[in-house]
Amino acid sequence: MEKSNYIEIRKRSGLFVSFRHAAAGFIDAARHERSMRIHLLAAVLAVALGAWLGLDKWEWVAVAFSCSSVIAFECANTALEALVDLASPGIHPLAKKAKDCAAAAVLVAALGAATVGAVIFLPKLVVLI
Repeated sequence: MEKSNYIEIRKRSGLFVSFRHAAAGFIDAARHERSMRIHLLAAVLAVALGAWLGLDKWEWVAVAFSCSSVIAFECANTALEALVDLASPGIHPLAKKAKDCAAAAVLVAALGAATVGAVIFLPKLVVLI
């Protein structure tokens, strides 16, 4: 397919179709990626704990941004791993480097989210004890 035809098809697909593709990618990652399920569980627990503790508006912003960042990085990591596997089915040092760096991005986001969680939740939990 020529590039101009591809662009024309994409323009006609519409916003709803784009959201449907995004949802399909998210669902696929949630079904097939253990790390994604762990991050989703952590997000659900953070929201439940936040509701129980009665977070204020800015605490919710920090929790929401942290959780969504980790999940977004995990989606990007999953996409990059699939692309690398497609392009380089064999073992290659550059494929390893790409996968390791993508995994490191998820780790950095998760550590940042854990820090936000500790700063917000620990003082509130200590008061309850």
